[in-house]
Amino acid sequence: MSIIGVRIDGRLIHGQVANLWVTKLNISRIMVVDNKVSEDPIEKSGLKLATPSGVKLSVLPVEKAAKNILDGRYNSQRVFIVARRPAVLLELVKAGVPIEKINVGNMSQTADTKSITKSINVLDNDVDDFEELNEFGVQLTAQMVPNDPEQNFMSLLKDKQGKG
Repeated sequence: MSIIGVRIDGRLIHGQVANLWVTKLNISRIMVVDNKVSEDPIEKSGLKLATPSGVKLSVLPVEKAAKNILDGRYNSQRVFIVARRPAVLLELVKAGVPIEKINVGNMSQTADTKSITKSINVLDNDVDDFEELNEFGVQLTAQMVPNDPEQNFMSLLKDKQGKG
């Protein structure tokens, strides 16, 4: 299996992803899956600069990412998928991409979000997407850096919503 890790992180590629996760998981390709970013040359060049040397980068819209993965284009590589929101990963799962586990990293606070942890803030539609991913059998964890203990994200989500 070529997918070694999957992370939701609003910052996409930054210090934690580029240095800690890529190194810990021995990643050979970072795949940013985002329809808007894949069309933005300025944002794409910023991501290239943030990608560690020796690591390949793909910045793809959801449909192309799913097709490339399912066609086996990365089977010989160790791929780390990064997306900003759970909806993107839900689309990949619905397309048949075998995602077993998602690490929920940083999701920034806005006026419309609810705080789940210090660094994870969700919109109402994010909650629906997380619940649907959970129904697909995807394990959802919260872990900022590899040395932090892994937490069950659905438990954190339910606790914050009073459904615990």
